[in-house]
Amino acid sequence: MDDELLELQKQFESAQQAKSSIRLSDRNVVELVQKLHELHIIDFELLHTVSGKEYITPDQLRHEILVEVKRLGRISLIDLADTIGVDLYHVEKQSQHVVSDDPGLMLIQGEIISQSYWDSVAEEINERLQECSQVALAELAVQLHVSSEMVTSVLEPRIGTIVKGRLEGGQLYTPAYVTCVTAMVRGAARAITVPTNLSVLWSTLQQLLQEMEGASGVAVEGSFFQSLFNGLVKEGEILGSLRAGVHWTPNVFAIAQKETIDSFFSQNSFIGYDVLQKLRIPQPVQFLQSRYPECIPLVTTFIHPSMIEMLDAAIEDALERGSWMDSLSILPMSFGSQDASKLLSLCPSIQQGLKADKAIIFGESFVFCRAFIKDVYDRLEKEMETLIVSNSSGTVMSEDLQGTKVGHDTGRFTESNETTSDSSSNKQTMEKGSKKKKGRVTGNIGAGVAESDPDNQDSVPTKSKKNQRKGKNSSSAQVADSKASAKLVKSKEENPNIPSEDWMVNKIATLVPDFEEQEQWSNLIGLDDPQTIIRPLANYMRPMLINSWKERRKALFTENAERMKHLLDNLQKKLDESFLNMQLYEKALELFEDDQSTSVILHRHLLRTTATTIVDMLLHNLDMHNKLKNGVEVEDTQISKSSLNPGERTSIAKNFPGSLSKKALVVVEALEGKRVETFMTALRDIAEESGLLLKKLDKKLERTLLHSYQKDLASQVSAEMDPISILAKVVSLLYVQIHHKALQAPGRAISVAVSRLKDKLDESAFKILTEYQTATVTLLALMSAASGEGEDCTSDRILSKRELLENQIPALKGLVLRTGTSQSTLGMR
Repeated sequence: MDDELLELQKQFESAQQAKSSIRLSDRNVVELVQKLHELHIIDFELLHTVSGKEYITPDQLRHEILVEVKRLGRISLIDLADTIGVDLYHVEKQSQHVVSDDPGLMLIQGEIISQSYWDSVAEEINERLQECSQVALAELAVQLHVSSEMVTSVLEPRIGTIVKGRLEGGQLYTPAYVTCVTAMVRGAARAITVPTNLSVLWSTLQQLLQEMEGASGVAVEGSFFQSLFNGLVKEGEILGSLRAGVHWTPNVFAIAQKETIDSFFSQNSFIGYDVLQKLRIPQPVQFLQSRYPECIPLVTTFIHPSMIEMLDAAIEDALERGSWMDSLSILPMSFGSQDASKLLSLCPSIQQGLKADKAIIFGESFVFCRAFIKDVYDRLEKEMETLIVSNSSGTVMSEDLQGTKVGHDTGRFTESNETTSDSSSNKQTMEKGSKKKKGRVTGNIGAGVAESDPDNQDSVPTKSKKNQRKGKNSSSAQVADSKASAKLVKSKEENPNIPSEDWMVNKIATLVPDFEEQEQWSNLIGLDDPQTIIRPLANYMRPMLINSWKERRKALFTENAERMKHLLDNLQKKLDESFLNMQLYEKALELFEDDQSTSVILHRHLLRTTATTIVDMLLHNLDMHNKLKNGVEVEDTQISKSSLNPGERTSIAKNFPGSLSKKALVVVEALEGKRVETFMTALRDIAEESGLLLKKLDKKLERTLLHSYQKDLASQVSAEMDPISILAKVVSLLYVQIHHKALQAPGRAISVAVSRLKDKLDESAFKILTEYQTATVTLLALMSAASGEGEDCTSDRILSKRELLENQIPALKGLVLRTGTSQSTLGMR
């Protein structure tokens, strides 16, 4: 075999050395190769070189690529194309085949790199790592012109074999460096005694390492510390719990937490959630429930069942004593009102008390016995009666005011018609004259009165009838109804007889001194509203008091209805008589209108006497009527017969409700005025507002009253023996006989009144009158000048002057008591 091979080699060598007899050109060779391809004699692919003078097979190209890679370890495809002299396209194509066939090669970013190359690089990195203790992968990636991920993927399988170190967070560390940092992490973690965020700890360690290594040191990533820390925790070298990866709670802190909670809870039988939050327990309710499953969570506190037993015993004692208690005063200061409310709902005595209606809870924490509330309610009822009596002089519910006014007008009109049918012809004339007045009063009260009482429709005034014909009556009634409703609502809101919440609070605080102590305790602990105990109790009892007051008032009103009717009837009769006399006296003032000073004196005298009596009578009766309306028990003897002073009149007038008060004040002010006309107008207004009638003085009734007045005055003159008082009566009787006027004149106006009679009397009669008047003035002057000790001289003169007047009394009486022809001397000259 060897011999044959040697022979063939010799033949091949000789063939190569033999010179060809035929020389082929490059073109011929190319054509020949193409022909061989066509004839399939050459049945494999041929690749042209870059020079175009050579052919190379794909296998040869792959072989040459492998040779270059093994020689260099790392070579780019571009360099391969230049070295081999083949187009880059063929190099890339065949390189992919080479890399896919050899697992020890990799094609990365246009470069073929062998594993031997990476082994050598790893050895270099290891040498550098041992020198520097740590190397950054980013720096290696820049030096090797590859990505950091590539460096990581290459180094990871070689860590521990070629590379003696630890790869963590983009850094390579030597075992000695890792041991050093691990010791730092272990020491720092063991030094922690409270829950800590590990990120803060890692930042501190990074600063410490930079200070140790100086400017040449590479920053250590927090993930490296975290990895070392996690390893220490798994090995049990650090005890504690890690939450969310960064929140570290050391075991020593957890033990201290539990010991603190257990100690506090065992001593106090409760613990607040804020205590656990201060101990850095984020979910206190879940923590406590898992630790003490038999205990009870409240809103702000966690309690042992013994707390319920303690509170239940105190509540049971309070209910048995018929008293009250504030659960917060028994519970610790940290308990809130919501905690107390929930605790009360868990107490067996409260559950039984509420079920048996023996207990009631106010304001979340206050427990009251029903018997205690009833006692306070009874005492408040008595206080409320005092309040109603004090306010009753001027307080009337609006609906009662309107209803009573309407009812009184209707009833009074019916009585007036009955009285008219039984009276004399003079009375009939007066009633006819007053029908217009009746109609006006009824119209002002509201259209509902006229509609409800058909008998009164004749009393509607002419103007109202015209308005009805024009179709305006219905709209007027609607307006009146809406105004009445508005007044009703407003009156209800402002009714002083209904106790206010503040009044209730003050009265309860006064009646129960324990509440005052409770308020002081509330101020001490800093509650926003110290009246938290009294106000709910007041709000609870106030509706009951109001309902009780309304029921009693309704009953009393029913009882007082007949008395009110009788009172108004008597008032109407008295007012009729007094007002007619007032009109009669007013007509006499016309005689002195030309004398301003005397007219003022006469007007004021009439206002101070007759008018004042009318006003006092009216105020007394209206005041009693309002008390009866308000449901207050009033004795008939309470209507005072004495006169009032201006202050008392004003006080009574101000206590009247609404517009009645205003009109009463006007009539009281008119008493202090100078004109009777003003008083008469004010009197008519208040009478109309009160639903009373004022009779107008007609001619026929005037003659009747004047005759009665003259007869009464004559009897008084006949019986009068006082030398001073008789003069005014004689002068008044002379005015009745001469002028047919009922003059009411004070002492200051007597002289003027006497002088006005000069032309009406004969000389002898006038002389008697003037001499008597002069002597009377002298006597009065002596009496006013006399001292209290009574000097003899003055007393004698007074006695002599009085005797003189007494002697002239028969002559003076003879001026007005003459009969027959002697009366002719009184005629006009």
